[in-house]
Amino acid sequence: MDLLLTYDVDTTTPEGRRRLRKVAKLCEGHGLRVQKSVFEIVADDKDLLRLLDRIDQIINADSDSVRIYRLPRNGFNEVHTRGIANVQPHREDVVL
Repeated sequence: MDLLLTYDVDTTTPEGRRRLRKVAKLCEGHGLRVQKSVFEIVADDKDLLRLLDRIDQIINADSDSVRIYRLPRNGFNEVHTRGIANVQPHREDVVL
C-alpha cells in the first residue's frame, strides 16, 4: 500500500527534540523523505503495524501528532510537483 506519513513533534524540550530525531530516523528506515516531516512509504499490512507500534513507543500522545494517509493503489504514480520537488522512485531498486 502507498502511505503518506506526516508528523509534528513538540520540540520545546530536550526530550521533545530527542523524540523528533527518533521519529525521523524511524521514518527514514521505512520510506522516502519528501519534505522535512513528510514521508512517502510503500508498505504491506505487517510493515504498517510494526511502524505504528514503534511510533506509539516514541511519541508523546499528549503533545505530538502523527498522521498516516493511505493513498489509492499506485498513488505515487500520480504525484504532481512544483518548485524544487522531485517525484521519487518507490518501487525501483536503489543503488548505493
